Amino acid sequence: MQFRLIFGIMLFKYYYANLACFLIEKYLERIEKMNSVTDLWDRVLEMLTSSLGPVVVDVWYRQGEVKAVDIKDNTLILYTPSPFSKDAVETRFYEATKKALSEIFASDFDVKVLSDAEMEAYKKEQMAKDSTSTIYDGDEYTFDSFIVGSSNKFAHAAALAVANEKTKQYNPLFIHGESGLGKTHLLHAIRHTIRSRHPEFNIVYVKGDDFTNELIKAIQTGKNIEFREKYRNADLFLMDDIQFIAGKTSTQEEFFHTFNTLFESNHQIVFTSDRPPSEIMRLTDRLKTRFESGLIVDIQPPDYETRMAIIQNKAMQMGVVLPIDVCDYIAENMTANVRQLEGAVKKIAAYKDLLNDNITVHSVSRAMKDMFKEKTEFIPTPDIIIEETAKYHNLTSDELKGSRRTKNVTLPRHIAMYLIKKFTNLSLEDIGDIFGGRDHTTVLSSLNKVETMMEEDPNFSNLIKEITSSINSRS
Repeated sequence: MQFRLIFGIMLFKYYYANLACFLIEKYLERIEKMNSVTDLWDRVLEMLTSSLGPVVVDVWYRQGEVKAVDIKDNTLILYTPSPFSKDAVETRFYEATKKALSEIFASDFDVKVLSDAEMEAYKKEQMAKDSTSTIYDGDEYTFDSFIVGSSNKFAHAAALAVANEKTKQYNPLFIHGESGLGKTHLLHAIRHTIRSRHPEFNIVYVKGDDFTNELIKAIQTGKNIEFREKYRNADLFLMDDIQFIAGKTSTQEEFFHTFNTLFESNHQIVFTSDRPPSEIMRLTDRLKTRFESGLIVDIQPPDYETRMAIIQNKAMQMGVVLPIDVCDYIAENMTANVRQLEGAVKKIAAYKDLLNDNITVHSVSRAMKDMFKEKTEFIPTPDIIIEETAKYHNLTSDELKGSRRTKNVTLPRHIAMYLIKKFTNLSLEDIGDIFGGRDHTTVLSSLNKVETMMEEDPNFSNLIKEITSSINSRS
C-alpha cells in the first residue's frame, strides 16, 4: 500500500513536471515567433479585440494610430498622435492592455503611452544612447572632408547617392578595400548626412565582431528579443568589417534574418569589408548572394595627386604649413593608405612643436624614417612564392603545381595559393591557372582551409610566418 502511494506521488510529480516543461517550451516558442515589437503589438490587439470588442479596438486603437515603439524594463511603450486615444488607453483600457501583456509574458507588464512631444523627446534620448556612440561623432568624418581621387571616386559617388537618398537600387551598398583607405570614413559620412536630414531616424552602427559579441551576451542573458529589436528596427543599418562574421554559424544565421527584415522593409543597409563578398571565406552562400544583389564598390590605394591633396588638407586642418617639396617627398614615399599619410602629418606637426625645428625635406626624412617605405618595396612573384613554399616542405615547384593529391603535397599547395593571394593582385582564376588550370572554387576552398587552420592552430600560423619570412628574404 505504501509502495503504491509513493509510486503514485512520483507519477503525479513526473506528469506535472513534464506538463510544466511542455507549457514553458510552448511559451518560449510563442515568444520566439515575435521577432519584433510590431508582432507583439499585433498579438495584443488580437487579445483586446476578444476582451473589449472589435469596435472599441478599431475606434480607439487603430483609428487613433496607436503604435508600439519599444519594450523597456517590462514596460511596453506606445505612441499615438491622438490626445483622445492616449487618454483612453491610459485610463479606460489601461488594465485590459496590461492584462493582455501579462498573459503573453506570464509576468507583470506595464504600459506607457507617448504624445507627439514625448515621442520627439524619446527619439532624441535614444539617438544619444544608440550604438552610434561607438563611432566617431566629429564633423571631420563627412563627405566634405573626404578627399576624392581616381582611386575612390566611384565609392564616394555611390555613398553620396545613398546618403542623399537618390536611389534605393544600391541596397545593400558594399564598400571593400584594404585597411586605411577611407571605407569607414564613407560609412560615417553616410550616417552624418542622413542624421542631419532625418534626426528622427534610428541609425544603428556596429562592427562585425561586436555584432557577434552582442549576440553571445543576448543569448547568455536571455535578451534575444531586445537584441533583435535593436537591429531589425533600424532605419539605417551600418556594419563595419563585416568579414568578421564569417565562419560563425549562429552569428550568420541571426544576421541573415536581420538582413532580410531590413531589406524587405526597404531600409538602407551599408557594409564595409577588406575584400569583396566572393572572397570572404566561410561566409554562407545565401549571405554572399544577398550582398551581391546590391552595389559593390572598391577603394584602391590613393594615386600621387590624391596623396598630395590628403597631405595638404590634413596639414591645413592641423594648422601646419608644409612646403610643397615636403608634401611631394611624403607623397612619393608613403603610398600605402590614407591613414599612413595622416599619421605622417601628425608626426611632423609634433616634431616641429616639440623640437622647434624647421620643416624641411631633411628634417622630415629624419622624423619619418621609420614610417617610409622604399619605392623599391619587394613584391614577390608567384614563382618565388611557390619555390619558397616547396623548398620549406622538401618539394619541387613542379610537384606543387602538378596534379598529385597526396597529403604531403596538397597542404603545401593550399599554402602557396594562400600566399599568392596575399602578396599579389592575381584573381582566383589566375591563381587556378598557375596550378594546372584549377577552377576558382577550388582555389577559394584552399584559401578557406588555410585561414581556418591559422585560426585554430598557432603552430600552423607560425609555419606561414616562417615561409613568409623566407619569401621576403628574397628581396
